[in-house]
Amino acid sequence: MSVRKMFAGTAAAIALIAVYAVIPRHADLRAFDPAEMARLETAMWRDYYDKRYAALFFHLYDSTRTQFGFSPLKSLQIALSAAGAARTFQPTRSRREADTALPALVAYYRDFAPAAPMAFDAEQAARLELDWWQARREAVSPREYGLTIARVAALTYGKSADDSAIRQFGIARAEAMAFRDARGGAIAAADWAKIESQLGEAYRALKASVSH
Repeated sequence: MSVRKMFAGTAAAIALIAVYAVIPRHADLRAFDPAEMARLETAMWRDYYDKRYAALFFHLYDSTRTQFGFSPLKSLQIALSAAGAARTFQPTRSRREADTALPALVAYYRDFAPAAPMAFDAEQAARLELDWWQARREAVSPREYGLTIARVAALTYGKSADDSAIRQFGIARAEAMAFRDARGGAIAAADWAKIESQLGEAYRALKASVSH
């Protein structure tokens, strides 16, 4: 094979990969599988608490790509924003410091917005998301910040915050987080299995609501 043909073949392969990465997909935030979302979110929580940011990024990319159907390039962009927000927020100790994570969260929700059933305010969603992140560090009950999680879901899916399944999703997810926080550094494999089960219940409730 001549050098010219080799370079031509390489260029063609690179072009095909580039096209595959950027070609628009029909992404849909309602397309997720509840069990797989629970598995991926459990993995992401473990990554976050162990400060395994590369693994966190991979699981964020995986969930965005496989569960919502974004293109590889858009999934990469969304995962970078989400991982950046988490990494920025983790060392903060006050609500004022936590606001430094807001720009990355706004970017995350703006990139998510095209896959939502209807248009929503990305900045409002980001502020609500950051609000519950911070609330779980304070003397706020899981039910209370669970309702904030429900408001985020209602906003992004175009549902009412009073929808019973949306509220169930938010509270169940918050209770899974509270369970993890209560275990602290002593958390065991069985505890993570329970968290995944709780998240499975949460995402089944969300799926039941948004599929209609």
